[in-house]
Amino acid sequence: MAVAGYFQSFYIKSFTAALIASVLLSLFHIFLKPILILLTLPVTVLSLGLFLIVINAALLKLTSWVIGSSFVIDGFGMALGAALILSIVNIIVQSVIFDNKKQKRG
Repeated sequence: MAVAGYFQSFYIKSFTAALIASVLLSLFHIFLKPILILLTLPVTVLSLGLFLIVINAALLKLTSWVIGSSFVIDGFGMALGAALILSIVNIIVQSVIFDNKKQKRG
């Protein structure tokens, strides 16, 4: 929802729609993303992993298509931008969480 607030091309109707979208996107990441990574492995390796952002954008667009008018991403460029922002936020959150776990152990 935070990403949608900054862009007009990204629309989420309600918190419920965001919750449904996050559950559906999680399911796509669990079941479809490994298959897509395997199918695009040469491109992913040649791009040093940057193609994973394109896969995430495709999964965001698929989520938008399945949910319909309550979760809208206009264009693949917007999906790519949202995937990039979500990837950066995910890296920051993981680094904070794993850094805290290391400090508690040692």
